[in-house]
Amino acid sequence: MEVEIKLRLPDAVAHQLLSDALAPYHLRTHLQENLFFDGPAGELSAAFAALRLRFYDGDSRCVLSLKARPRLTAGISRVEEEEEEVDPSLARACVAEPWRLVAMAKGSSQIMRRAIQEFGLGEKEESLVCLGGFRNVRAVYGWKEGLILELDETQFDFGTSYEVECETAEPEKTRELLESFLKEIGVPYSYSETNKFAAFRSGKLLP
Repeated sequence: MEVEIKLRLPDAVAHQLLSDALAPYHLRTHLQENLFFDGPAGELSAAFAALRLRFYDGDSRCVLSLKARPRLTAGISRVEEEEEEVDPSLARACVAEPWRLVAMAKGSSQIMRRAIQEFGLGEKEESLVCLGGFRNVRAVYGWKEGLILELDETQFDFGTSYEVECETAEPEKTRELLESFLKEIGVPYSYSETNKFAAFRSGKLLP
């Protein structure tokens, strides 16, 4: 179970203010491309699951993930998540020919076996389609008390959203700490009400 704090920033100005305040804690910045897959009848979406390939920094790395049963309340996100490393060249081939992802269920991919067995994805070549996706710039910071903050600028075809996230085992405490910091430096925020995948599927920026 992945537990994260997700706070939405209203605009690029707020994003820049937070970026400037966090500059002393900066660890790295990733350019990410996120591409999603589903069955032709929306089998995964109907089961509240999302299958994604995420490419990092010009195809230097790729991760296949399956997220399921998301819950997002008062800025605290809880979701079941599995991840597997995938060779970037193979992953690109899977984007062009999604049946290659399905075929991985016969190999070492526990994620694809789970997608078929638990979430009703078919085993035939035509059982998977690429939905497209979005890009984001993710700056990563080593913050207070060992916490890792991720500051996202997410670029959809229909607009740009800004968000700060933090994975944590103590969500209420971490949310309070992060909120106090944002108030102290004058950065406006709100609790995220939807995840990025939901925004992508809706075709519009959501709260």
